Amino acid sequence: MNVVSEESTFSDNDWEEVKIKDDETIKKWIKDQMKMRSCIVVLIGESTASRKWVKYEIEQAYKMNKGMVGIYINKLEDQYVNQSERGKNPFDYVYANNGTKLSNYIEYYESDHLTSKFVYDDIKQNIEELIEYAIENKAPRNMLF
Repeated sequence: MNVVSEESTFSDNDWEEVKIKDDETIKKWIKDQMKMRSCIVVLIGESTASRKWVKYEIEQAYKMNKGMVGIYINKLEDQYVNQSERGKNPFDYVYANNGTKLSNYIEYYESDHLTSKFVYDDIKQNIEELIEYAIENKAPRNMLF
């Protein structure tokens, strides 16, 4: 969306190249990317919660004391111009040592709009504020994995 930064520190092609590597290489790449960020934005789609590396990224962001925010994208159109179903919250599957779901501490956003263009514009308009809020209101640090 180029709202937060006019320049991305990596491109989609970076992930396409690294995702075919072994697990340790992928873990190192994720950790290196996290070091450069103060917040992670988890775009919650229909299958986000079941993706192999999403849980790992959330765990790493928590361990590194990063801000985290979830944004539901189910109302955005896919490449076939279809709107997907609302996905499960991936933060529901990451637990602290005390058994508390991390989702209890994370801010989520879902647009009230129903059509893709308005949903996209709504996310674009609000993402900067959501990120700033997430950075200032991190999950409590006394809850270690």
